[in-house]
Amino acid sequence: MRKSFILLFLVLLTTRVNAQKLERVEPMFWWVGMYNPKLQLLVHGTEIAALEAEINYPGVKLAEIHKVENPNYLFLDLEISAEAKAGKFPIVFNKNGKKKLQYVYELKNKEQSSSRIQGVTSKDLIYLLMPDRFANGDKSNDVIKGMRETKLNRDSMYYRHGGDLQGLIGKLDYLKDLGITTIWMTPEIENDMPLASYHGYAATDHYKIDPRYGTLELYKTYVNKAHEKGLKVIKDVVHNHMGTGHWFYNDMPMKDWVNQWPTYTQTSYRDEPVMDPHASETDKKKMLDGWFVPSMPDFNQKNLYVQNYITQNHIWWIEYAGIDGLRLDTYPYNEPEYMRDWAKKLKAEFPTLSIFGETLVNSVAAQAFFTGGSTVRPGFDTELPGITDAVIKNAIYEALNGKSGWTDGIFRLYTTIAQDFLYKDADQNVVFLDNHDMSRFYSMVGEDLNKFKTGMSILLTMRGIPQIYYGTEILMKNFSNPDGLVRSDFPGGWEGDKTDKFTKNGRTVQENEAWNHISILANYRKGSIALQTGKLMQFVPEDGLYTYFRYTEVGKKDVMIVVNTEDKVKELDTSRFEQRLSKFTSATNVLTKEKLGSIKTISVPAKTTLVLELN
Repeated sequence: MRKSFILLFLVLLTTRVNAQKLERVEPMFWWVGMYNPKLQLLVHGTEIAALEAEINYPGVKLAEIHKVENPNYLFLDLEISAEAKAGKFPIVFNKNGKKKLQYVYELKNKEQSSSRIQGVTSKDLIYLLMPDRFANGDKSNDVIKGMRETKLNRDSMYYRHGGDLQGLIGKLDYLKDLGITTIWMTPEIENDMPLASYHGYAATDHYKIDPRYGTLELYKTYVNKAHEKGLKVIKDVVHNHMGTGHWFYNDMPMKDWVNQWPTYTQTSYRDEPVMDPHASETDKKKMLDGWFVPSMPDFNQKNLYVQNYITQNHIWWIEYAGIDGLRLDTYPYNEPEYMRDWAKKLKAEFPTLSIFGETLVNSVAAQAFFTGGSTVRPGFDTELPGITDAVIKNAIYEALNGKSGWTDGIFRLYTTIAQDFLYKDADQNVVFLDNHDMSRFYSMVGEDLNKFKTGMSILLTMRGIPQIYYGTEILMKNFSNPDGLVRSDFPGGWEGDKTDKFTKNGRTVQENEAWNHISILANYRKGSIALQTGKLMQFVPEDGLYTYFRYTEVGKKDVMIVVNTEDKVKELDTSRFEQRLSKFTSATNVLTKEKLGSIKTISVPAKTTLVLELN
């Protein structure tokens, strides 16, 4: 009996020793010649911590092996010298000196082209789209067996509709004709969640394109094809949270990989405690560490392993695909010190990369608080160049829908711009009128085409980087409540659609009027130094008219913008604008091509924004 017991014990012990299974190493590969020579590999596999790792490759040093709470993980600290050459080498996992497993790691040559990562600036016009709702170019990936969501239902706002990367690639020429220079997609990485996986903000694999959109190789092809057509690419990244379906959420390296609470605690969604000098630590913790929603666990960004994982992942995507800029989701919910460190590291690797953060806050001061070098946060620089300028958006809505008062109506826009002194550089803010989380612009102005065109003219002549939401150019409408309707499919993006609004013939007369209005201004903007990089000078609104100028030091082809939000024609006496008009005698209406022989008095139609090139 004793002999049998010993034999059974030895069998079980042998089984345990041989049970190690290597499941993944992340990042899967890296590059030589990176600014930061340090790299931390996450190694995941059954009982992998029972093994010792070994690397023998010239120029690569295995500096330290970290074993953590979960025996299914190892973290390997590598140092890659400047002399290291591109090539493949084995990472060997040993037990008592005997090789049990190995992973063939590859170091690639870093891309040397200085123009590959172009950056996104005030010269650009961003087009935001949701890939699942834009165009379906490959029906074979509409449903992927084995994923948690296998329904394809275009009648529901919560299920997949089938849009993909191939569909977007097929519409690049459409975007270029419209006057777009930059594409921003909501996240395209894997979201293997049981419901509403289409929006992309609940990642389940940080190194994988969602197979319903395509593959890693196709994503890189998309970026390359966009670049070939003169279009830049922004990647939407999420530091704050992941999805509960994430592979490492269900087998976490350590308990504090995510923020833990005695009972489920949701964020307050209040940004004030982050900046309030009188705030309690309790309120600040709830804002920063509370989960966004139950299906989106909140990363513990104080954890150094988490920091390394997220930072390296973003560096990996940029170097792999040649991305031009990053949009940072839910920026105020992240740990400020980590985000500052993150920004420094990415700028060091990619000096031309552009970064802007989502800050849906309620004042200019609050927005400026999160931007780098602002005047409202002495002693702490976020290193964040720009933000999504929701306060400008609200001011434009007030200008279009409100009644003029001391700070209401058109004066709201004027006073908002007057506070630009709070930013280090307001030109790096992204200005917009709607997006995937809010009611569509056309609906918010009561489906009034004149108001719509007035607002779009302001957007495309304002300081900063303008962004429009997919379908705005064809007057797509709806409110954010009921949820999801603002994320409807672009008509014509699917085989069998009744209409194809990607084409002139598929659009109504009114839709073409809107499309042409945006296209004329957007394409004019491509050649206008004044609108791209010129300074802004504004004048106090008078008699319901708001006038501002975009101008250059040389005073060539300056642009005068006159906004009339009232219901009647106004006559504008331009004598008080002599500071900007002294060199000019005439103007051309950018939209109509009409020439104004004299600019001493200008007639401004009701609910119209005149965009005038000065001659």
